[in-house]
Amino acid sequence: MASAAQSPETTPETRWGLLAGLWLLYTAFGLTATSLAPLVTLIEADLDISHAAMGSVMGAWQLVYIFAAMPGGVMLDRLGSQKALLIGGILVALSAVGRALATDYWTLLLAVGLFGLGGPVISSGAPKVVAQLFTGSQRGLAMGIYMTGPAIGGVVSLTMTHSVLLPTFGDWRTVMLLWSAFAVVAGVVWFSLAGLSGLRAREQAAMSGPPTPQGRVMLELARAPAVRVVLLMSVGVFLFNHGLNNWLPEVLRSQGLSVIQAGYWAALPTVIGIGGSLLIPRLATPDRRFRILLALCGAALLASLLLQAGGGPLMTLGLIMQGIARSALMTVLVLTLVELPGIGETRAGTASGMFFSAAEIGGVLGPLGLGILYDATGNFHGALAGLSVVATLLAAGTVYLTRLARDGGQKAD
Repeated sequence: MASAAQSPETTPETRWGLLAGLWLLYTAFGLTATSLAPLVTLIEADLDISHAAMGSVMGAWQLVYIFAAMPGGVMLDRLGSQKALLIGGILVALSAVGRALATDYWTLLLAVGLFGLGGPVISSGAPKVVAQLFTGSQRGLAMGIYMTGPAIGGVVSLTMTHSVLLPTFGDWRTVMLLWSAFAVVAGVVWFSLAGLSGLRAREQAAMSGPPTPQGRVMLELARAPAVRVVLLMSVGVFLFNHGLNNWLPEVLRSQGLSVIQAGYWAALPTVIGIGGSLLIPRLATPDRRFRILLALCGAALLASLLLQAGGGPLMTLGLIMQGIARSALMTVLVLTLVELPGIGETRAGTASGMFFSAAEIGGVLGPLGLGILYDATGNFHGALAGLSVVATLLAAGTVYLTRLARDGGQKAD
């Protein structure tokens, strides 16, 4: 089979066009995932629900995600990326429509939970498509580019909802319908670009031969020591990122910043992260990938330590370190997974589904664990110390992966 760089069906123009479609889908993911946060007060008043109830709603999709990611990955490998990612986009759009039509706690909960079915199809499908289309440093660059989508979507949702959209439309439900329309457009654009590029034919050629039962594929992947280590590390990466991302404004407020100041400073890692997403994964070629992964774990460790030091320059440096870590830690780890021996194009969807299913356990435990530690101690020192332990374990996992690659006579890929 021709490589991505050689295939006549994947010229540079079509590859980057498909990446643009992926970026749109992931941006719709980010817009919808963060759409509730700026509207909490309005939604609670409209639906007459409490903070506690709203908190359970906001966490509903992550719980669904844990159980849906592996089936979503299997669907990707069975249906192909063109159809599966369209389905993912439609489910995200339906989630936004359901939020707009919600009449009480339960209907809102179901609508948000629906996002947990569509979201993992997009998260697992993106690395599968990139693994098919790009090689070498371009593969890392492509992953970094599409990973800016959810970050930019989140920034747009958080900054424009109150400043532009609510004054324009006058109603939070209409804002939700706007995000739904964006997801539909993104899905249609993706489907059209994938059809024009011949992606489906490429995937069918890669899957030629008798199909392997998906249960057997997952079992074979789970038996590989390197895959198991990557899955364990994914839990730690999401625990660190989701825990600190969700609680960062409160961490900064606990150090004496006002609400407005904390909001501005909490945006610094996002800005740093967007730039890092475009640079760092591109550098993570097989011969230096584990060194970069270890450096990113070091940045996470420094962030958790420096944020315990209070305000001033140390706090600023800690936020910069967090932005560097969050920009590429997950991306480089996914890149490591899809390029492990025995994965390949045909198993990339299943492997990515396993990755995000495991990772989202950390996505739930992170915010929950930091909240519990804060309640137990009355401050964030214990919570940040716990994140330091997680970052140290991630560094140890990276060292172990390097040893597995060396012992197997492989490059650090």
